[in-house]
Amino acid sequence: MAYRWQTEDSAWLEHAPGTGGFELEGSRDLSPVAWAAHARGRLPDVAALLGASLPMSCHHAPIYPEGFAFCPDCGAALAMAEQRPQRFPAWWTPAGTSPLPPAAWPLPRHVPQGLPLSAAPLAAALELRPAEPAVGQAELRLPAPPNAVCVFASGRFGFAAQRLLALAYTRNVLQYWDPFAAHWQIMVAEEGTADLRFERSTYAWLPAGAGARRGELGLVPGEGGLHRLLVNPVGESYRTEPLLHAPLASGPGAVGRYIACLFNAPDGLRLWTALAAGADPEVLAVSGADAPAEGWSRPYSYDGALVWLHERGQLLWYPGRAPQWLAWPFPWTPRLQFGGPVRSRDGRLWLIGHDGESYSFRELGREDAQVELIDGARLGFDTLLFRRGHQVKNEPWSVEDVEDQRHGDALVLPLLANISATRSQSSGLVLRIEGYTGKAEAALGGEILPRTFVEWVGQRNVVLDELVRLRHPADCHVFVHDDCLWLHHPAWNEIRGWRLEGGA
Repeated sequence: MAYRWQTEDSAWLEHAPGTGGFELEGSRDLSPVAWAAHARGRLPDVAALLGASLPMSCHHAPIYPEGFAFCPDCGAALAMAEQRPQRFPAWWTPAGTSPLPPAAWPLPRHVPQGLPLSAAPLAAALELRPAEPAVGQAELRLPAPPNAVCVFASGRFGFAAQRLLALAYTRNVLQYWDPFAAHWQIMVAEEGTADLRFERSTYAWLPAGAGARRGELGLVPGEGGLHRLLVNPVGESYRTEPLLHAPLASGPGAVGRYIACLFNAPDGLRLWTALAAGADPEVLAVSGADAPAEGWSRPYSYDGALVWLHERGQLLWYPGRAPQWLAWPFPWTPRLQFGGPVRSRDGRLWLIGHDGESYSFRELGREDAQVELIDGARLGFDTLLFRRGHQVKNEPWSVEDVEDQRHGDALVLPLLANISATRSQSSGLVLRIEGYTGKAEAALGGEILPRTFVEWVGQRNVVLDELVRLRHPADCHVFVHDDCLWLHHPAWNEIRGWRLEGGA
């Protein structure tokens, strides 16, 4: 007969000596675990996730419940799980529009939510490295996930240790990095789990907020609806809970207390909205001409509005009002691949585009939009903007700041902007494509780029690595995990990493 131990989060069964030691009966918010089939082969990782103890010298049991400091049979000391504090506790790539927990460096309210922005103290760590022209190298490598076209989430998710997940949204595969086995585990969908494929528009998700359940990752889109995703890394499984059953047209977004997404109804595009927990759902018709059924950008929220951009126009929604579709005036077409909305000094957002003769910035959110002509392509988002190899530091349409003539024949693509209240100029991670004099559209569209530098631009410019024969540079994903900065590209066999050490 087994003896039952109850800890704060779990229940364990202690079997008779010589019959297997302790077995996990259940754990808070987790589905039942097939202990013999799955978890026993991953005891170091399971112990770290649950905060359980492992033997150091005795052999009475391979694992012990949380809080055990000594073996109850022989009194030998056990290795208790370490609660290592981390400067960067959570990260989602791509970023969602819902606010992050206070410990995860949420963005200030005056900047757009949903763009590749972070308020984490990255500059303080990266700018301690040797400045350019010194060229660094990635000191860390992770094998790329087996399904490499994916989005990443890093965090504790209610467990005792931080873990990394990669959702391959084109293959309906959730992948889990086991740091002890040093390989990716393919998590199994539990019975009744929804299909998580979503390719109708640019992928977007919403991280779980404060008060989330253990294992709750957030809200994720699927072709058949919007779902809450919950993971069980102990049992290598995951499940979903439905919020909306409908053919989605876009990824979800959040503004204020509300979440929303676009879906296709028989009579056209509709906007579904509810409170953040899913209560009080409502379906709203879109005012304006026929809006597209697919091809939407990742949404962003700013100044009380949730906005989706499209090659044909923009859709704006203010809570309490009907969503509005505004088509771009002919012949102006946006260049969404150049980065995203940029912010002028007076707080307005602008989008770069081309009218067949020249580039220009068009004010967003207004039917009678102001237009500012410019003399060439500019790549970036928010206030991290470049014309060729030089940063634009005033208004988005201002003349670029030429600090080094050598960068005149380069093309810079920003990947991540770092928001700091102590800096007047933007910092961030960029790709500097050297010796490129062609069009920006060609560089982003698949042309082979012989030489590209991964560079941190800030008070000190730091070259982190050099890339050769890169294609589709905008497919790069930047994320932070285990207090390290990582760069992933679907064509690479490995994810490159740099330690984030030092700094305030």
